[in-house]
Amino acid sequence: MGVRPLAEDDVLRRARHGDAAAFTTLVDRHHADMLRVAYVICGDAELARDAAQLAWIKVWQGLPRLRQPERFRSWLVAIVGNEARQSVRARGRRGVRELPMPNDGHEPSASGPTTDGIDLASALARLEPADRELLAMRYLVGMGSEEIARATGRSASGVRARLSRLTSRLREELTDV
Repeated sequence: MGVRPLAEDDVLRRARHGDAAAFTTLVDRHHADMLRVAYVICGDAELARDAAQLAWIKVWQGLPRLRQPERFRSWLVAIVGNEARQSVRARGRRGVRELPMPNDGHEPSASGPTTDGIDLASALARLEPADRELLAMRYLVGMGSEEIARATGRSASGVRARLSRLTSRLREELTDV
């Protein structure tokens, strides 16, 4: 029989007390979701990787001070969202040129998602980074409106209303193609 993986709260407790192996387990469990959220906000694979890396540094530094461990995932997504938005703002100041990145199966595609001629990446790029973050939290990470509300400081009803407007807007844009 194999070793049963530790429960999330046990791993988190150990990481909060400085256990680097437990922190590595958290990274293994949550890095893909963080990359997806960062990519949707940034629209650039390299910026997304940088934002996720910076977020993990802040997570490691802030873990001992985490007041509500039961809200770890919301806290994690809020940190990566902030880092991704800062990357987008910095890119605007630096004028970074986007280069296509290969997709190794573990990270978001640099060309963005498309389906049968529908250019979802372009439609998402026309949204504000905060709106892309909401969509990523809901549809890529699978967070509910209550969890998104905690991560973003909005009300759950406000999150539901905003997501409804955003999905309607995207649906309209994509059917007009």
